[in-house]
Amino acid sequence: MRKNRVLVTGGAGFLGSHLCDRLISDGNDVICVDNLFTGSKDNIRHLLDNPYFEFIRHDVTQPLFIECDQIYNLACPASPKWYQKDPIYTFKTSVYGAMNVLGLAKRTEARVLQASTSEVYGDPEVHPQPEDYRGCVNTIGIRSCYDEGKRAAETLFFDYHRKHEVDIKVMRIFNTYGPRMDVGDGRVVSNFICQALKGEDITIYGDGQQTRSFCYVDDMVEGMVRMMNSRDGFTGPVNIGNPGEFSIEELAKTVIGLTGSRSNIIYKPLPSDDPAKRKPLIDLAKKELNWEPGIGLEEGLKNTIEYFAEVL
Repeated sequence: MRKNRVLVTGGAGFLGSHLCDRLISDGNDVICVDNLFTGSKDNIRHLLDNPYFEFIRHDVTQPLFIECDQIYNLACPASPKWYQKDPIYTFKTSVYGAMNVLGLAKRTEARVLQASTSEVYGDPEVHPQPEDYRGCVNTIGIRSCYDEGKRAAETLFFDYHRKHEVDIKVMRIFNTYGPRMDVGDGRVVSNFICQALKGEDITIYGDGQQTRSFCYVDDMVEGMVRMMNSRDGFTGPVNIGNPGEFSIEELAKTVIGLTGSRSNIIYKPLPSDDPAKRKPLIDLAKKELNWEPGIGLEEGLKNTIEYFAEVL
């Protein structure tokens, strides 16, 4: 029986590499495409000798010519530090990347999944955020390259679906964490853990009362695979995230407790357009995918701390 040929763009990144692991273990033939702008070969080094895994260094802003049955489109810098480093490139990655994978899906008749983001909701005025909420996004702010790039990519996915009958799946990813996060990516979980393990002050931007919902990477990958293999005609978008809501200050205190660190918490000014609240409504994922997260914050943080302790 022929294995499914599955293309993962951004497959050498934090989330993409975990997805590649899962797809290989499920018996697929996996093609990982990444230009290593934020991804790393270290994340996929253990797969390079696997006969059912192939790595191609390629930028998705350029067309791809690959035969495949399924496409997971994860290619895009995902942390504020990296997507703000070159905002024009970030926007191009979202938009040109979407156009290129959609063109490939159209030609090969592959099913294609877009890894969208909770950032499409911006700084939400509705809480928690359901999929039919259209968001509150600043079109000209420092985060707009990512927020609006992902919104434009969703537009392209649905236009290709309506006009060309491309088989699409769109999921909106909420804050994800776990092993293989980049030490210097600037995300709150990796920042706090690294600062705590080094005994440095833990830096909170703002008063720390802004909230986030943190989903462990294994739960996120399970949601992605279920979305890709969901029933015909169900396009999404669907929220995939952990509805447990924690303030940034709570997260910092939890990390200090789990690491046994003596770090102090310091407060700095909040960057512009930073969302005050973030929490997914996941009723649709429960109904359509029979999915909900199973790993709590403390358990997930212990695994992540163990990883960073080895890396540092």
